[in-house]
Amino acid sequence: MGTKTRHTFDAQAFLDSAGIARTIVEYHRGETIFSQGDAGDSIMYVQKGGVKLSTRSHTGREVVVAMRGPGEFFGEGCLAGQPVRMGSAIALTGSRILVVGKARMARLLRREQALSDLFIAHMLVRNMRIEEALIDHLFNSAEKRLARTLLRLAGYGKSGGPKRTLPPMSPETLANLAGTTPARVTLFMNKFRRLGFIDDNRQLTIKSALLTVVLHE
Repeated sequence: MGTKTRHTFDAQAFLDSAGIARTIVEYHRGETIFSQGDAGDSIMYVQKGGVKLSTRSHTGREVVVAMRGPGEFFGEGCLAGQPVRMGSAIALTGSRILVVGKARMARLLRREQALSDLFIAHMLVRNMRIEEALIDHLFNSAEKRLARTLLRLAGYGKSGGPKRTLPPMSPETLANLAGTTPARVTLFMNKFRRLGFIDDNRQLTIKSALLTVVLHE
């Protein structure tokens, strides 16, 4: 039997080979990239740093819905017809963001079939992660969900290996991502720290030993 070759989506190569006009913007930590209700007129790609995506209810409650790191797109809802941003994007740390206009990206995806197929595959993988997160929330404990969230943010399981070091994140942010409460996040983070699974002196360092929490039945 032949060996199947697994092709990964190289978003930077995708954008470089396309030869489309784009803008690169530098953001400081905590700076707003776009706000909920802004016009959805571009798709964005993280070259460096990290981005927090959140949404706010009419009562003012904010919920963090996702994090995006280097090599990931965000704001792609505009390609599906969303006229305005459904949430806000904030730079978690100093970040370099590549911005492509919605109309330019749409023309490219219609014209370049091979690139369109790669982009669709990229988005399908993201949808699979959302489904996995839902299953995780339904069937796993809050401690295991938090461990899985930290490992996912650190890039464990991604091509190129994990980055391990993350910018500091509040218990509220981690609680939203893991589907638990800030108090329980604090409890479990103290436990992970005591066991040597994490280190958060100045940055949040995720160690491979944290995998034991996810793998433990």
